[in-house]
Amino acid sequence: MHGRRHAPCIAGPMVKQFSPFEVLGRTNRDAEGKFLLAAGSGVQYDTPVEHTLRDDDVDDRSSPSVSPKPWSPAADLPEIASEPPEANVLRQRRYVPVPIKFAVAVATSTTWLALTTWIASAWMHDLAAMAGWPVAIGIVAGIALIPGFMSAFLAASLLLDRRPVRRRLVGYPSLSILIAAYNEEASIAETLQSLALQGYPGQFEVIVIDDGSKDDTAGIVAATPYLWLRLLRQPRNMGKAAALNRGLAEARHHLIVSLDADSYLYRDALRNLVERYMCDPPSTLAVAGTMLVRNSRNNWVTKVQEWDYFHGIAAIKRVQSLFQGTLVAQGAFSIYDRKMLKEIGGWFDCVGEDIVLTWAILNRGSRIGHAEDACCFTKAPDTLRQFIRQRQRWARGMMEAFRRFPGILFKPRMSTLFVWWNLFFPWLDLAYTVFFIPGIVLAAFGVYWIAGPLTLALLPMALLMNFLMFRVSSRMFAALGLRVRRNVSGFLVYAFFYSLILQPACVVGYFSELLGLRKTWGTK
Repeated sequence: MHGRRHAPCIAGPMVKQFSPFEVLGRTNRDAEGKFLLAAGSGVQYDTPVEHTLRDDDVDDRSSPSVSPKPWSPAADLPEIASEPPEANVLRQRRYVPVPIKFAVAVATSTTWLALTTWIASAWMHDLAAMAGWPVAIGIVAGIALIPGFMSAFLAASLLLDRRPVRRRLVGYPSLSILIAAYNEEASIAETLQSLALQGYPGQFEVIVIDDGSKDDTAGIVAATPYLWLRLLRQPRNMGKAAALNRGLAEARHHLIVSLDADSYLYRDALRNLVERYMCDPPSTLAVAGTMLVRNSRNNWVTKVQEWDYFHGIAAIKRVQSLFQGTLVAQGAFSIYDRKMLKEIGGWFDCVGEDIVLTWAILNRGSRIGHAEDACCFTKAPDTLRQFIRQRQRWARGMMEAFRRFPGILFKPRMSTLFVWWNLFFPWLDLAYTVFFIPGIVLAAFGVYWIAGPLTLALLPMALLMNFLMFRVSSRMFAALGLRVRRNVSGFLVYAFFYSLILQPACVVGYFSELLGLRKTWGTK
């Protein structure tokens, strides 16, 4: 598929150790303002596996004794060391097929939905007496029952998730890295520096597409003396999609990585992303990296987003990829198959170009993965106005994706469940904004029509889900030699007030798209 060469992953077991000096010396700036690096060495283990490379141009400098060759039957592949038979038997006994995990998660969340519906029956009867059953069901289901079902599903999935270990490759495929830049003179040099420090075992080229910048972005790139760097200039500001498609047309290699111009790649992010892509099932044609906030020390707006990226977004992507359909391979840091991109027509000219592109890939029946340890630190919006504009753009991007690919709702695959969740989000956000927020105000005056003591009975699953999200992300950080910064104020705002800002902003985005209001790319 897509012009592959086939070669096995390197057998093991192998271990790579990073000294404290390497960790601190190379990456102390990566997490500027967000996470402090743990003292001591990080250790990463790999176990044997046989897999294939999926690129015509493979750089095998990392393994000079093994040369990639054209596809041949498995018998013709170089000999690979294997695990002892008893280890294979043990591993097979412990393996639970993904469809069974999906069934268990659905059963668990459905049971929780039935239980909470029974608990909330008196609540709904009281509301129905005042507003009628349709309104009562719409309110209670929108602010409690459906979110509870989602929380139970995520919690069960995180408990069942046993992510396959990344394996080292015999040779690493060459990459074309596309960076669309508009007025990024303050950050583009550090973004390029983070690429130079990656130590990626294969070859790569970096194409910066200056999208009509009015500052010195192009001049800084032109003066940067990296042999792998190329600069393309758009005649005027034509938008991010047009810039990325220009880079795609100029790309030389079969794997495309998109990267934002104000992002900083953490140690080995490229290699981790590529290894996840190569070791995922062959139907995987894109993999999203993990985005984290770099400027969280700026103010309370960025402190809150630190928790959203680390705690919420990363864990949800992990669950989505478990069931073979990450719903957003963000343009800020993801890898794609070039042939697939060209068949689709590249990035779409819309405000949510990465969301729509991801759904186009899923609509083809392809799989999209997630590399939880391929970390990229980005600058989040640092004003409330910028944050609201960003989330409105994300909400509009989801509506654009539904409009372009409505058939994705009926694809017979596990990830379709998440697509239906997205279809419910406008209702849930509207119910929260219109009913729950006023309900909290009424409860403060002793009026418990919408929110009250009974609401607390519906919170345990949400608390369990959040605990599991934190545990999963913390373990990933520990494996990378990172630790979570103490950000108590940001967490408190995130836990108790974040939705009061986020969900109304999404509602405005939905209506803006439905009414066809003017679109601007705004902030990422």
